[in-house]
Amino acid sequence: MKSAAPRKADTRARAIADDLRRAILSGDFAPGDKLPSEAQLTETHGVSRTVVREAIATLRLDGLVEAHQGAGVFVLDLARRRSTETAWLASTLELLEFRTPLEVAAAGLAAVRRSPVQEERILDRHAALCQHVDAGGDAFRDDDYRLHYAIAEATNNGQFTDFMRRVGEALVPPSSFIPHSDEETRRDYRILLIKEHEAIVRAISASDKDAAEEAMMAHLIGSQDRHRALLHSQRLGQVAVPTPAAS
Repeated sequence: MKSAAPRKADTRARAIADDLRRAILSGDFAPGDKLPSEAQLTETHGVSRTVVREAIATLRLDGLVEAHQGAGVFVLDLARRRSTETAWLASTLELLEFRTPLEVAAAGLAAVRRSPVQEERILDRHAALCQHVDAGGDAFRDDDYRLHYAIAEATNNGQFTDFMRRVGEALVPPSSFIPHSDEETRRDYRILLIKEHEAIVRAISASDKDAAEEAMMAHLIGSQDRHRALLHSQRLGQVAVPTPAAS
């Protein structure tokens, strides 16, 4: 399936974020340094303030910068970045471990209990995920969550959907969780996720309970392994990050 072209504003925001990220990691901006103002970045890159704000929001999500109201945006020191990333990765890993047996069971039940309408919804959610492979960001994460929720609905057991609602979108780590990575690496990660989800969807559509459970298990164990590798890297004080293909 062809993916939808990302909005021009999204592409420009990613390019600005990547430029600033490289400058921070190369030492052009030291910890505590103030980034150029919105007005300066707008003029330098020939974009709107909205595009600049999206780029800065990406860097904040990465834990590279923080905004001080009325003062500007400043580069965080490495120790603080690592502390923030380590806490976030540990929490996400715990949630992945907790949800794995529940969602494996949900995939198996969906394979044998889903209605035609529910199956169509699962297929639609996966198609939407594919369409946002280039856009990434919140759109991809939202579609990921909706796909998992559609699978939970197809169990026809309200306990699964109740769990999904309680946890909400924290259930799905953003593709930007890969610290200090560029957009190409993140896109490769999103493609990997699409392939893992496709295996789950195909098994459910084929009414293959065992294959659906195995595919969901592979997806969530793979996510655990990727997060665990990143967590170990952070705790060892390493900046190098394994690529999705190595997980």
